[in-house]
Amino acid sequence: MLAVQVLGPVRAWRDGTALAFGPAGRKAVFGLLTLAGGKPVSRAELVQALWGERPPPSATNVIHTHVKHLRHVLEPGRGARTPSTTLPTVGDGYALNLPRDGVDVARFHSLVSRADSVLPGQPRQAAELLGRALALWHGPPLADVPVLGDHPAVVTLAAAQRVALARYAEVMIATGSARDVLPALVADTAEHELDEAAHALLIRAYTATGQRDRAFGAFEVVRRRLTEELGVGPGPELTAAYLDALEEAPRRPAAAVNTLPGDVFAFTGRAAELAELGRVPGTDRTGVPIVVVCGTAGVGKTALALHWAHRIRSDYPDGQLYVDLRGYDARLPVSANDALGRLLDGLGVTGADVPHDPDRRAARYRAELADRRVLVVLDNASAVDQVRPLLPGTSGCLVLVTSRNSLAGLVALHGAHRLDVDLLPAPDAVALLGALIGDRVRREPGAAAELAARCGRLPLALRVAAELAASRPGSTLAELTGELADRRRRLRVLDVGDDARAAVRTVFSWSYRQLPPRVAKAFRRSGQHPGPDVTPFALAALTGTDAEESRRALEVLARNHLAQPTSGGRFVVHDLLRAYAEELAGEHDPAPERSAAVDRLLAHHLAAASAAMDLLYPADRPYRPPVDVTVTPPFATADGARAWLNAERPTLVALCRFAARDGRPGYAVDLAGTLYRYLEGGHYADASTIHECALRAARRAGDETMLAAALTNLGALRRLLGDYDQAARHLREAIGLHRRTGDHYGAARALSNLGIVEERQGDHDAAAASQREALAVHQRLGNEYGVAAVLLNLGNAYNRPGHHHRAAEHLEGALELFCRLDDAIGQASALSNLGDVCGSLRRFPDAVRHLDRARELFQRLNHDYGVAVTLSNLGNVHRRLGDWSQAHHCYTSALPIFRDIGHRYGEASALNGLAEALRGLGRFGEARAAHADALRIATETGDQDERDRARTGLAVVLEQA
Repeated sequence: MLAVQVLGPVRAWRDGTALAFGPAGRKAVFGLLTLAGGKPVSRAELVQALWGERPPPSATNVIHTHVKHLRHVLEPGRGARTPSTTLPTVGDGYALNLPRDGVDVARFHSLVSRADSVLPGQPRQAAELLGRALALWHGPPLADVPVLGDHPAVVTLAAAQRVALARYAEVMIATGSARDVLPALVADTAEHELDEAAHALLIRAYTATGQRDRAFGAFEVVRRRLTEELGVGPGPELTAAYLDALEEAPRRPAAAVNTLPGDVFAFTGRAAELAELGRVPGTDRTGVPIVVVCGTAGVGKTALALHWAHRIRSDYPDGQLYVDLRGYDARLPVSANDALGRLLDGLGVTGADVPHDPDRRAARYRAELADRRVLVVLDNASAVDQVRPLLPGTSGCLVLVTSRNSLAGLVALHGAHRLDVDLLPAPDAVALLGALIGDRVRREPGAAAELAARCGRLPLALRVAAELAASRPGSTLAELTGELADRRRRLRVLDVGDDARAAVRTVFSWSYRQLPPRVAKAFRRSGQHPGPDVTPFALAALTGTDAEESRRALEVLARNHLAQPTSGGRFVVHDLLRAYAEELAGEHDPAPERSAAVDRLLAHHLAAASAAMDLLYPADRPYRPPVDVTVTPPFATADGARAWLNAERPTLVALCRFAARDGRPGYAVDLAGTLYRYLEGGHYADASTIHECALRAARRAGDETMLAAALTNLGALRRLLGDYDQAARHLREAIGLHRRTGDHYGAARALSNLGIVEERQGDHDAAAASQREALAVHQRLGNEYGVAAVLLNLGNAYNRPGHHHRAAEHLEGALELFCRLDDAIGQASALSNLGDVCGSLRRFPDAVRHLDRARELFQRLNHDYGVAVTLSNLGNVHRRLGDWSQAHHCYTSALPIFRDIGHRYGEASALNGLAEALRGLGRFGEARAAHADALRIATETGDQDERDRARTGLAVVLEQA
């Protein structure tokens, strides 16, 4: 049996014994004939292959001699006059007839062809065939015959091998076996340094095996070679592989969370429903398990869902999430995008880590829940479209939905298990009254049963009625039941017979009728509040009374189960009760009075927000929207102001939305402008909602002054989020509008923000020009605070090699002005940046002194962003001093703060600094990972400086490691 190898050095064996071909020329002839696959090769072709355009006169004779010796080697028993069958003469040339199974090149082509025939349906079989084909190779074709290295047949065969390798790599990546193909890809890219397709495959394989640092490093290597040797950047295929690697960024591990409200007091009955819930298929199914608890309003869906959720908490150790979708709130239901923001916040994803785009936000939510066991409770959903984006992507989670709607689409399309909740059985209804009232139910069983029936056996109505009974201990249950029956007869709406909702309204009206007039008015006004909860101060604004009287009214409502107290002195009103309160307001209060109440509510929150900002940012006071109404704010200190803003933020978002929809655009724009400095501290998801509401309101109103202000705020926010292109568009439009309306201060503010964007995008000359123009405007206006702020930004713009002295000059000027203005935050910011510049100038004692002072100020002010920047700048100083351990400590202290507040530029800069410190410590693998993370963030945001810094760092690490 003859076996031949040409996929590597030329070899042949007969029955396992190696054959000796002799000189390289003879191997060349044999190899070319083998590659021809049995087709004849002329003597002229052989001569051309061995000697090119200038063969010796003896070339034909040499070829004839090589063939004669090959015949002897291949057919040792053939007689001198017997024609050769293995290597016959054909015309003016020769053909080599070998059994195909014995020739490696023939087997290679056969295996590749078979692999092609089973793709794409059988990828694993194709991978096995391609793997066997590639295993036949032992080097370049005809590796020991260098004279044939450029022969077309050899070049074609080598190309076929690389095509097969690429196909094999794609299949291995697709089938989860990328690690096995990595050695071959590494070798291939080392040999073909400028082949973008090969490097793209290597990056994809690294990404598939979780080696993102190596993926980014491989990208950097080929990117640099393309730039240096060809003067071009990465093409589409290579860029796509790199972007895929970015998308595979690993999630930071999150601790278990629990945002469930507390379990229901005196939960009674529902044994059958709880048993059915216990039989719901678990997580051993393909899709995510979904349970829909549906039933009429007030039937106890939420109570049942929360009670069961608390029962099964231990089955979901990675967390329990809850969001009230307010699906039946006619004015402000929670959108799926906002709900995703709240769910991500519960999972610890905040700030710029919360994507703005709804699809990307949903993808991030699913990524956070992947491979985790989390219980998700979606309360008060109104439609399938409100729920579908909130569904996890894997079966480890359980979704529990409550709705008045059957949500048939979830059942049909997602396999949800639907549980219909009916009225409480009569014994359970009476038992609930007993749990709430006590022995009176045992003493008057008949009256208790009648009272349960009069309440429609609805838990909400039963609780309201029980509280009324408890407040009148001197009355019998029979007397109370008679009153309720009489009340029902007198209500015109009760023509609907046994409709359960009529029973609820009857009980509500019965309880409402017992309220003192001022408390009744407070209840009606509570229905006009668009926020998620009510405070005594907000109710005082709605009723025109004081906070103490409103607090007492809310406590009365809570005792009557017409409101529910929560933490922080706040009260929640059930959506049925809100609707009833709003209905009563429409019946009893004139429209102008209701409108004036809402105006007072909005004015209260705007004035309170402005007062909070005065305490936190006093130097900004002249430049915030004016406030006409003076109120006593519910806080007296800066800490209290910040606590109020944190607690009230969901309400402020709701009020801004309400104002934008209700034809009050000025309020939406003024609230956004008032809250800007607070929101820029890291509350980016809510900031986006508020500033976008303001922008929509201003555009609808057609007011250029409001539009310019809204665009400036939204542009500045987009800058903080790292969306530099969008930021620049908003800010340039704002500058034009400010100039047209004669608002020079607004134009200067937009210009300064634009300068920061231009700096981040690497256009330092444009950045400095924008800042200088803004500075000139503030100087003409005599606005010292504006001058100081722009000097700070100018200092940052010049904080680069060759310009550090200029940067220090501007920052020292900013510091002097901020000190004169007694602006502590401005002083701390100037000191922090000045310390960084002093470090670049190697004025290390000054640098440390400035930065220590800045950190003290920021910590005293509870200014997290400032603390993070100062720590990062201190890390820069220690790194320049070669104190790698201290630098490492500073960066690792700054990073969690940047991540929490969502400041992406700060995170990228600190990651690059950390990587440089890790390189100094000799921890190259960790350095690669940190630079890769910095590169991902800087690439996403378009931050040129940090992107270049990360790329350079990765190249250095690869050379050092």
